Amino acid sequence: MPALRRGFKTEAESIAAEMRREMSLAPSAALDPFALAAHLEIPVEPLSAFHTEAPAAIRGLRGRWSENFSAITVFDGPRRWIVHNDAHAQVRQASDVAHELSHALLFHEPTPAIGDDGSRDWNPAYEAEASWLGGVLLIPAPAALHIVSGGLSAGVAAALYGVSEAMLRYRLKVTGAATRVQRSAGFRRGGTGDGVSFRT
Repeated sequence: MPALRRGFKTEAESIAAEMRREMSLAPSAALDPFALAAHLEIPVEPLSAFHTEAPAAIRGLRGRWSENFSAITVFDGPRRWIVHNDAHAQVRQASDVAHELSHALLFHEPTPAIGDDGSRDWNPAYEAEASWLGGVLLIPAPAALHIVSGGLSAGVAAALYGVSEAMLRYRLKVTGAATRVQRSAGFRRGGTGDGVSFRT
């Protein structure tokens, strides 16, 4: 994946905060991407809903080829909707929908799914931005700080925010939440803050 453009990470945090404000959620609150889609008036359909139209293809994409399809945004003129693979674990579905919503929030221009040569056509810069913002939507910096300062275990925090433990740990790492909480505790006590830790 290409490097994110300068200032993008700050922009992503601002977008996540704005979405929570619009939905009357606290800055550290869990955000359901399906509820966010409804707020943005972007329909979301499970892959299984298309079983009647293409039963063999849907069985394959929900079965032996399920790793080949996570989610996609479909356009009809100015309208868009998201189709996601409901054969995947719920936490993966949430991440996939958050990723697709990120493309919308970032006003990424739609492109054909398949290029002229028959290969998948995708924009690496767009994908990198959507991947980052998708994670920020699910666990923004205030949520990461809340998790660490509250001493929540990985399992409890992942369940609370509807993400995998792998996603949780990644977001805690890239936000530097543990270090920030330690420093804050140290400043308040006039010490180093070494007693603060994230429960695993």
